[in-house]
Amino acid sequence: MRRVTRIAAAASATVVLALTATACGQSFAEANRAKHAGVGLAFDIGGRDDHSFNEAAARGTENARKDLGVNVKMLTAKNGETEADREQRLTSFAEAGYNPVIGVGFAYSQSVQNVAEDFPETTFGVVDAVPTGKNVDAMVFAEHEGSYLAGVAAALKSKSHKVGFIGGVNNALIQKFQAGFEQGVRATDPKAEVVSQYLYPNNDKGFNDPAAAKAKAAGMLDSGIDVIYSAAGQSGAGSIEAISKRKGAWAIGVDSDQYQQAGLAKYRDCILTSVVKNVDVAVYDLIKSVEDGKPLTGIHAYDLKKNGVKLATSGGFIKDIQPQIDAARKKIVEGKVKVKETP
Repeated sequence: MRRVTRIAAAASATVVLALTATACGQSFAEANRAKHAGVGLAFDIGGRDDHSFNEAAARGTENARKDLGVNVKMLTAKNGETEADREQRLTSFAEAGYNPVIGVGFAYSQSVQNVAEDFPETTFGVVDAVPTGKNVDAMVFAEHEGSYLAGVAAALKSKSHKVGFIGGVNNALIQKFQAGFEQGVRATDPKAEVVSQYLYPNNDKGFNDPAAAKAKAAGMLDSGIDVIYSAAGQSGAGSIEAISKRKGAWAIGVDSDQYQQAGLAKYRDCILTSVVKNVDVAVYDLIKSVEDGKPLTGIHAYDLKKNGVKLATSGGFIKDIQPQIDAARKKIVEGKVKVKETP
């Protein structure tokens, strides 16, 4: 009963605020902005400068800051965190009046679900997970589809016909990257050998251990693999570093266009392409919806057809094989190729 009362009271307050704003000549977005402290963004481990999906989420908030004038506060997770740690971070945002509050990464799934229930008047978002909640926006991506295209590129560029995949943590999400990549390689070059390995079986440190990825990539290169796709968050920087030291080898980046990342600039000549997840677009969409007074909730899928995932073309290294990549993309979009989500 108390929750219903709180929701009703919030609705009444919103109507009054909207009327007052109109009378004063304010737009709804301007009036709505006055109600809350800004956007609360909770990073997964690796933080903003992971050159990957945390960075992409931050880019979405920066675009919202420029376009919509919102304030943004960012907090970062640490290795070895508990569910209570994540819940406290989200709670601190909600209590301070931030709206929306966004958790970056599947690790926030349960904590977003729990905290959203305690703050029904606040909109929550989570990247790469589907928690329940009437005030939750679940932002999910077709990583397997983008990874299929990466597999096509890897197969066409490999001279040894041996390619590798490095996952940060062996879980359902990263297995989507592996599955799509392996399928794309084998559809393009049935004789190619694909080696897939993980840094950790079930420890989130796999997304924040560049040294482990560097060693794993070095071992793959020593075995004759000449194209390596890493889906391992900040750890992927270690993989790219190892690949940069091996003449003729290629790295495939993930989540952000890693060729364009300042922190990886000295390795860019070996970055063939990146599977880009438009996390920035999804985050921006949610922020704008809250600013407009029409918060997005439910599941929003960003797939290849909606340009939610794509292959980066920076550096021009895949220009010569772009027709084959475009053909593969067309088949997926038209439903002629069904990309698997599990290896």
